[in-house]
Amino acid sequence: MNLRTLILLLVVLAIGALAALNWPTLSAPTVVSLGLTTVQAPLGLIMLALTALLAIFFVAYVLTLQGTVLMETRRHNKEMTAQRDLADKAEASRFTELRNFLELQHGAVLARMDALEARMNARVRETENVTAAYVGQLGDQLQQRRADTPTATRIEPGLHP
Repeated sequence: MNLRTLILLLVVLAIGALAALNWPTLSAPTVVSLGLTTVQAPLGLIMLALTALLAIFFVAYVLTLQGTVLMETRRHNKEMTAQRDLADKAEASRFTELRNFLELQHGAVLARMDALEARMNARVRETENVTAAYVGQLGDQLQQRRADTPTATRIEPGLHP
């Protein structure tokens, strides 16, 4: 129980106790002026009834206000749920878009790597061919020099003077 409820309960109990303790005074008839006319009535009971009527209107107002707030809260929660669902769908869509983009980029990278690998293989083959040609050319030049040099000055492998 919060502090406001406790204070209200104490005030109601105090009014009830005062009414019970002073019942003969509250119910004693007196002359009551109603503005245009005067009547003989118990002023205490009239004031007590007006206080009770005011309390009933106050409780009705509070209940109406609380009901309105609850309905507004429920509507707000529904809107928030709808917005959250919309945001989740948008996020899922972005994730799908990102996945598609990454798959596309992955495919492009793989294609580029395949092209680079093909160029590298062609370059290696070309280098092998050029190296083989140079080695062949050097071999031909060596054979030609051997043929051009006289046999007396030529040193055979394994034969040393």
